Amino acid sequence: MKILLLCWRDSTHPQGGGSERYLERVGEYLAAQGHEVVFRTARHMNAAKREHREGVLYSRGGAKFSVYPRAWLAILAGRLGLGDAKNIDVIVDTQNGIPFFAKLVSKAPTVLLTHHCHREQWPVAGPLLARLGWFLESKVAPRVYRSSPYVTVSQASKQDLEELGIKGAHIIENGVDPLPEHVPTLQRETAIHLVTLSRLVPHKQIEHAMDTVAKMPGAVLDVIGSGWWEAQLREYAERIGVASRVRFRGQVTEDYKHALLALADVHLMPSRKEGWGLAVMEAAQHGVPTVGYSFGLRDSVIPGQTGVLVDTEEEFVRAVRELVADANLRRQLGENARELAAHYSWEKTGCAFEKLLTQTARATAGSQKAWTDQQPEH
Repeated sequence: MKILLLCWRDSTHPQGGGSERYLERVGEYLAAQGHEVVFRTARHMNAAKREHREGVLYSRGGAKFSVYPRAWLAILAGRLGLGDAKNIDVIVDTQNGIPFFAKLVSKAPTVLLTHHCHREQWPVAGPLLARLGWFLESKVAPRVYRSSPYVTVSQASKQDLEELGIKGAHIIENGVDPLPEHVPTLQRETAIHLVTLSRLVPHKQIEHAMDTVAKMPGAVLDVIGSGWWEAQLREYAERIGVASRVRFRGQVTEDYKHALLALADVHLMPSRKEGWGLAVMEAAQHGVPTVGYSFGLRDSVIPGQTGVLVDTEEEFVRAVRELVADANLRRQLGENARELAAHYSWEKTGCAFEKLLTQTARATAGSQKAWTDQQPEH
């Protein structure tokens, strides 16, 4: 099959994150199985317009908003036999807030992928854009894609979709990358090392992690990741007096990322909303338990077994303190988390996706043939 993957960013984008990596790993698996895979996404600084990576063709065009109409133009050109999007058998349309609405311009069957609903994230876009965005996500997209398969990554996200009237979404869980062959060992600066691995955007609530550090004398926090909210976070760290104990690491190499995770006592994930929480599993690979919110993480953390989930910021701080103080509990939760992470792989994710895409393409082809057979001969 020739498969078109639509996503507003890829992982090379400065603000790329776990959802982008998910689709890339699916694409790489599909390419390895012999499928032709095109990943259509936005162009960004220093990114090539076209490049091949791990068997996948990355075709870039447009920016934050223009990526959507540019993708439409590419699909329409493909229908005329032009460009990278010609002869497409099936499309995966990723809904990061809003989908590409590829179904409106393509005759190819389309699968809608969404990691979670964005009700909690839309307000940062401003009142007008927030209302428009949520209307498109909650009202228009379900209507446009009412006859298409939906894919999401967790039971919690499936329940959110059901609240929007979307029934029967397929759950295809995240995988996790194997550990790098060599992970350097870093020296501890202090007795308490905390870490957060995240895009730096408002709904991730990294401020809560810094508030925790402020209430734990001597603790150091490594912040791994980048995003447009970084300047505000640095200013906040200065304002609450923890700038010298918060290390903004930015985008780092895989081996250094894992070295920082391995150094940590506890992984903090105070996000307001996560579809899954890939960073939870990456920390778990090193036996590092996660503290998060019950309304933000509902699937990747098993409360009381692989980490701790709480309801308020006060409880968040208390949970981190208790884990840091209780080495035995921390070690037990961490080992349980490591065992859980071992159950996930991108091969399982890719295999499930390939099966669904094959079924979708065949069902559409079968329907078209049946319709053709029913037409009277002239």
